[in-house]
Amino acid sequence: MTPAASTARFEGKVAVVTGGASGIGLQIVRRLVADGARVMIGDLDADAMAAVGGELGDAVAGVATDVGREADVEALVAAAVDWAGPLDLGFNCAGAVKDGLLVDLDVEDWDRVMGVTARGVFLSIKHEARQMIRQGTPGALVTITSINSVTPVHGVTVYNAAKAAAAMVVQNAALELGEHGIRSNAIAPGLIATPMTEYMRSIPAVMDAYMEYAPLGRTGEVDDVASAALFLASDEASWITGVNLLVDGGHRTVGYPNLTKLFEGLGAPADGGA
Repeated sequence: MTPAASTARFEGKVAVVTGGASGIGLQIVRRLVADGARVMIGDLDADAMAAVGGELGDAVAGVATDVGREADVEALVAAAVDWAGPLDLGFNCAGAVKDGLLVDLDVEDWDRVMGVTARGVFLSIKHEARQMIRQGTPGALVTITSINSVTPVHGVTVYNAAKAAAAMVVQNAALELGEHGIRSNAIAPGLIATPMTEYMRSIPAVMDAYMEYAPLGRTGEVDDVASAALFLASDEASWITGVNLLVDGGHRTVGYPNLTKLFEGLGAPADGGA
């Protein structure tokens, strides 16, 4: 899919993007830079961040960040401000997944996924918003949740629960931050072609089953999500806050197939951008 043409609608803006070195987060970084923003990436993959810097040049910088650690998130926001000036935008894309039926799930895996995918969103919104309030300037926060924040699916209980928690944090932030001129929204993607979903997309039987539940007849692309995310962050969405916008090709109108048997013996990747 060809990205939309540059509009310069974020000229002079400063953004933080967690999980910005791969997948959806990376495409958001690319689109922000094309539209004039300077972007600080927070990610655990130093090599991937360096590659983004090589691709996009001085418009991006990166800080090694574990979004589940408050000190890391606070340092990320501070680094963005020191590097580029007052913070305007926050995109929270970092996430982790662990497959497995509820009765087989280890509590350690529960805690790890919750730590990145729910706690990480809480900490990111907390410190991005604190900075905007400190500045006395309006801003926009966009978090990547999932269709699984509103629709259960077999075999990923902790991911579903973490994304649902993240969606409620987003909505509560909209409620509490509006008086400061800060908008908080989320994107809930369906199946998107990213490194995190490669294990799923590599199994023909899984994709055949999925496509029976896909009204538009295809998986999503990272630019489908980036386009929606940048819209919600832009002045065009100035009266939109508190939404968890489905970008799923109509998937939720049909539901989810039970893919559990098709995944036997396979493991999902543990961490990465949502």
